[in-house]
Amino acid sequence: MVVQYQGNQNGIPTTFTIRINGNNLSKSSSNYQIDLLVGDKQLPTFTTSIHQSLSNCLKEIYLFRKHNNIKFDASSEKVAPKLVPYDLVLYNCHKNMLFMA
Repeated sequence: MVVQYQGNQNGIPTTFTIRINGNNLSKSSSNYQIDLLVGDKQLPTFTTSIHQSLSNCLKEIYLFRKHNNIKFDASSEKVAPKLVPYDLVLYNCHKNMLFMA
């Protein structure tokens, strides 16, 4: 799943891309890998790129944004057409974490 936002980092307008790869390793668990890109450059995140829940992925993006003065414009959200419907439902349920105050 790929989601893009318009926003800025330190006052410089740019496009942010969040790539979410869900990997079902077993019937009882899933792992998620998340990448944050500014323009076409991938940014390193704080801890790890693999999480056991999508909400933990989004919390890490939020903390990284807050630490690096990155702001997303929620109204500019664009979701790429190729996605897993379940991932979209989870993302929509937890995306408010990206915009916490």
